[in-house]
Amino acid sequence: MTFPTNFLDLLKDETKALLYLATIMSDGSPQVTPVWFSTDDKYVLINTNEGRTKDRNMKARSQVAMVIQDPNNPDRYLGIRGEVVGYTREGADEHINRLSLKYYSKPWTYQEGQRRIIYRIKPLHFDLHYD
Repeated sequence: MTFPTNFLDLLKDETKALLYLATIMSDGSPQVTPVWFSTDDKYVLINTNEGRTKDRNMKARSQVAMVIQDPNNPDRYLGIRGEVVGYTREGADEHINRLSLKYYSKPWTYQEGQRRIIYRIKPLHFDLHYD
């Protein structure tokens, strides 16, 4: 599934839009976290530290929901339902550094003991909202 053309601007680095990631807790309740993100041609890429709640949830339950809100127009957003199709530690430190440069215009500051991981999420459904 390809990203909707009229929302591609929200995926660009210069937009600096946050993604709100909803995962499912072990008791079935939702958990939502604003996160930095990037995309490739098919997937949403989320970088986190291993051991965080979203990390544990995505490893245990692959269904997620996401919203990317337009930072210039809060009534415009792209809703996404998707599935975690993989994760890797390879390249995760470089990826978080690229995200830090995107969002804060400075290199990532490594924190002792962190183990970064990248989740690859396949979009299954888009909910387009403009106002």
